[in-house]
Amino acid sequence: MAISDISLTAGMRNNLLALQQTAAQVTQTQNRLSSGKKVNTALDNPTNFFAAQAATNRASDLADRKDGMSEAVQTIKSADNGITAITALIQSAKGLASAAASSNDTLTQATYETQFNSIASQITTLASDAGYRGTNLLTAGTLSIEFSQKTGDANLTVNGFGADASSLGISTAGTWTTSGNAASTNAFMDSALTTLRTQSSSLASNLTTITTRQTFTDSMINTLQVGADSLTLADMNQEGANMLALQTRQSLGTTALSLSSQASQSVLKLF
Repeated sequence: MAISDISLTAGMRNNLLALQQTAAQVTQTQNRLSSGKKVNTALDNPTNFFAAQAATNRASDLADRKDGMSEAVQTIKSADNGITAITALIQSAKGLASAAASSNDTLTQATYETQFNSIASQITTLASDAGYRGTNLLTAGTLSIEFSQKTGDANLTVNGFGADASSLGISTAGTWTTSGNAASTNAFMDSALTTLRTQSSSLASNLTTITTRQTFTDSMINTLQVGADSLTLADMNQEGANMLALQTRQSLGTTALSLSSQASQSVLKLF
């Protein structure tokens, strides 16, 4: 039906326009109440919408990086657990070497040799089992951690080392019973323990860096989310009050439209 097909009085058209505007505002307020946001699309407020979207996207990227940090922490903890266990084995092997050096009985020395060689084998096996999700810092593996999408200082590389018996200089006991080198073996034990302590300290330093970045990332994600929310979230109390006011306005508008049409209805009294 064309607009000109029906003639309305000026009062009726003004009231009708007011009702249409009120209905649009009611719909907008309902959307805000249902979504909890005053800015749902770019049409609502382009500046706030895209600014909030940028903050949300960055928070999401940081959340992905935080997952990588958590995995890195577990990898380093696995390596540290391995170092602790290997240290205990070396101390046990050191005790065997000392016992063999203080004994003149070849049979006793041979028993100690067997036990020592067994422990050396276990050290190598333990080092190979200290990996986490394919990365083993005790077999000279490398761990790369990204803290953000920036390049340069926004990442960290943790270099592993060889913690097997051969890399630590702990060869098998060899021929203690014939060469009498059990006493000199302790020097290699001490060197291996020093290496493990140094590497453990390095891992602890890297772990501190990662956990510090984790805490910072958590704070940044929270800041970005709060910032995005402040640009888009609606004040639910205000929107609720707006809805009540609009409903009242709709009711009054309908009444006003009815009153403005009474002049036209009065012609019916002629019949």
